[in-house]
Amino acid sequence: MPILYTTKASATGGRAGHGASEDGVLDVTLTVPKELGGDGARGTNPEQLFATGYSACFLGALKFVAAKEKVKIPDDAKVTATVGIGPREDGGGFGIEVSLLVSIPGVEKSVAEDLAAKAHIVCPYSHAMRTSTEVPVSVA
Repeated sequence: MPILYTTKASATGGRAGHGASEDGVLDVTLTVPKELGGDGARGTNPEQLFATGYSACFLGALKFVAAKEKVKIPDDAKVTATVGIGPREDGGGFGIEVSLLVSIPGVEKSVAEDLAAKAHIVCPYSHAMRTSTEVPVSVA
């Protein structure tokens, strides 16, 4: 697959630390939610970052598909990603589950459902979730 864009971000301190993109545009304090044993301090967490990235990417895919089908997506269209984390049933670690809620005001529900189904095929986050994309891990 030809890569059109690459970015890098790093985290230090784990879930209670700091995260930043290589170019410094993203710069966040990471905190552990109370539900996961943290103190609930102000900051963000990997699940919020994933939900934000997935919802933005899916809305982009929705706009891409809609443009091909000559359907106008209004400026107030919204995708909400709900991301949950918990222990896997196999006891081997943690897993996530994700659901998406698509709102396209002014577009007939059947048309919106068709566009959302097509965007789910186009969106790279959806593709990765659906296919369990292999992630190479190396040690520096």
